Amino acid sequence: MDKVYPSAREAVADIGSGASIAAGGFGVCGIPAVLIDAIADGEARDLELISNNCGADGRGLGRLLENRQVRRVVASYVGENKTFASQYLAGELEVELTPQGTLAERLRAAGVGVAAFYTRTGTGTLVAEGGLPWRYGPDGGVAMASPPKPVAIFDGVEHVLERALPADFALVRAWKGDRHGNLTFRMAARNFNPVCAMAGRVVIAEVEHLVEPGEIDPDEVHLPGVYVDRVVALTAAQAADKAIERLTVRDEER
Repeated sequence: MDKVYPSAREAVADIGSGASIAAGGFGVCGIPAVLIDAIADGEARDLELISNNCGADGRGLGRLLENRQVRRVVASYVGENKTFASQYLAGELEVELTPQGTLAERLRAAGVGVAAFYTRTGTGTLVAEGGLPWRYGPDGGVAMASPPKPVAIFDGVEHVLERALPADFALVRAWKGDRHGNLTFRMAARNFNPVCAMAGRVVIAEVEHLVEPGEIDPDEVHLPGVYVDRVVALTAAQAADKAIERLTVRDEER
């Protein structure tokens, strides 16, 4: 039952080229930065990333983009990452943009055995009708577009069918975790981490504070250890190294 690995590098050693990875985080908040760095230092290529966004330039999943280790991204927005935007617009990266709530539910569905679900989100748009640019060509035209999705009427209202989104691996970051893999997230850093873990076939968690089994009150377990396969305890320096996506300060008082 002891799921603790000696290092992040050993925990991600079997993530090979072509793997799909669901990664928690929102911007650079709650991202599994140490595990991502371990992948960036490895040899895996042609990865498919599933995440709300791709971190920031030089941070989080942005490192994998800069290394050109990524073939495809399923995300909700390009955000602050200029490398993400430039590779997408240059036709070097396939991107499936997905409404944020739909992305979360597709991940959750994969974890609870729901193959697909209907939602009103995206009906009457290119999300349902198809035609969203997944990949651009060298000439700037659309080389690959999203296909149309099945639509059905429920109680007189149109809904679009969205499929579950499983991943080969999931990477998450927790504030606290025990050796059995039970995790507690802190405030907004919870974000997409639980649903990413639910979607992963192999789930790897980096934790800021590793405790012994029984030290986390059952009411404080946000993700049960049944979902988690590997745990990596961060050093104090790694736990404290948290980036700020956009620093905003007020003008000095005059």
